[in-house]
Amino acid sequence: MNKSNTVIGFIGTGVMGKSMASHLIRAGYTVIVYNRTPSKTEELVRMGALWEGTVAGLAARSRVIITMVGYPRDVEEVYLGENGIVDSARPGTFLIDMTTSSPSLAEKIYNEAEARGLHSLDAPVSGGDVGAREAKLAIMVGGDPGDFEKVLPVLRLMGNSIVFQGGAGAGQHTKMCNQIAIASNMIGVCEALAYAKKSGLDAQTVLKSIGTGAAGSWSLNNLAPRILAGNFEPGFYVKHFIKDMNIALEAAAEMGLDTPGLALARSLYHRLAQEGEDNSGTQALYKLFV
Repeated sequence: MNKSNTVIGFIGTGVMGKSMASHLIRAGYTVIVYNRTPSKTEELVRMGALWEGTVAGLAARSRVIITMVGYPRDVEEVYLGENGIVDSARPGTFLIDMTTSSPSLAEKIYNEAEARGLHSLDAPVSGGDVGAREAKLAIMVGGDPGDFEKVLPVLRLMGNSIVFQGGAGAGQHTKMCNQIAIASNMIGVCEALAYAKKSGLDAQTVLKSIGTGAAGSWSLNNLAPRILAGNFEPGFYVKHFIKDMNIALEAAAEMGLDTPGLALARSLYHRLAQEGEDNSGTQALYKLFV
């Protein structure tokens, strides 16, 4: 896409969205930003982004619209609500939802968008705050292959692993696979560190061995050091991880698939949230084991 005539609207400038939008600004695109909390866009505006006070106003001015909001209900409101994106965007606009959301909602948005002459893609991401900051996100995309190819230059500014997964909803289904794998893995990471502590080992030294062997994982290598440093700040919120696990469990149930590891992980994270950790990072699960 030509930077000189492609205006990108970005909705949702939180922990990850702010970094993602910043890469588009640095690449030379005209970027319009909207957030329900205007203060969360101030740094981007200082970088050169344009502020827009409504979703409808942003949609009407943009050629590409990217959303990175919190929950499926927020996605539905932003896209399909009164004066939402689908109502307000010009025909030919590309809509890219990068929120982790419901596969069935992604299909619904795609169908509504197609009826209005809009191009809809579901493109959830993995990599947390670090991946967003370093433009190294894994991006999983569902929609039409031709639309994917057209927006690929934009996606490449935010991620380094960008894979087209299939039709509408396929990106979200792939993200559910990602979250299912992470859910049980986080239990293992936290139990391993608790075991190392209880047995009198130096956990930092333990990581030097197990992080490079068969136990190695993104969570072990990136979140375990934060745990050992007592850093439970959110790269990804507990409350959002619970949301993702709820979506995955509902989708699995619809397909008749039993996921006991995922169910266990959700129960532990629910317990963690009840103890006041819903705004902590997912690595705070460790607190249940020590």
